[in-house]
Amino acid sequence: MSDMKRILVIDDEPDIVYTISEICKFAGHEVVSANEGLKGVELLKEHNPNLVIVDYHMPKYDGLSTVKKMREIDDTVAIMVLTVDERQEILEKFMLVGATDFSLKPVKATDLISRINVNLQINSMQMKNKEQEQSVFVEKGISSATLQMIMNYLEAQQEEQTIKEISKGVELAYQTVHRYIQYLIDNNQVELVSVYGKVGRPLNYYRLIK
Repeated sequence: MSDMKRILVIDDEPDIVYTISEICKFAGHEVVSANEGLKGVELLKEHNPNLVIVDYHMPKYDGLSTVKKMREIDDTVAIMVLTVDERQEILEKFMLVGATDFSLKPVKATDLISRINVNLQINSMQMKNKEQEQSVFVEKGISSATLQMIMNYLEAQQEEQTIKEISKGVELAYQTVHRYIQYLIDNNQVELVSVYGKVGRPLNYYRLIK
């Protein structure tokens, strides 16, 4: 299969490794796996995967340490973190050390396949950027490929979008999109439009500044 990619799965729970590996194989990809972070780092060096799917909570060498080490080795591989923790501050830490995206446990096969496909696109774009000697990361925690994907989506929209709508449109985690939208606002590329209803908090919409 010409579009087959290599995916590295890292989790200390054998059942989860098995389940995710089978989903990846069903989607037509080659899989290598590890049950702890340091072994995963060694497999990254050995197999040069296109995507890493790594658990957050692992003994000895946790997901955060693993992602940081991997990003020091490879600046183009897509890295998706598995977690039950939805706190934005935790996910911010992962973004700052180089995570591309997140998938919340328990994983659903259809959702995971969609997320895998998008992250493989990001990997492809980042590899192309590197070949063209363009920056893979705009700044710490901001992938140029992911940023371009979100900006392209916003440019194609006729109306303002909520973060939830953008997340669904680009098939990236809400928390991932939230960070990138904030970056675009800070850099005067996206503006916030607050719509006030009769009761409750305003609903925030976002649009690209053209």
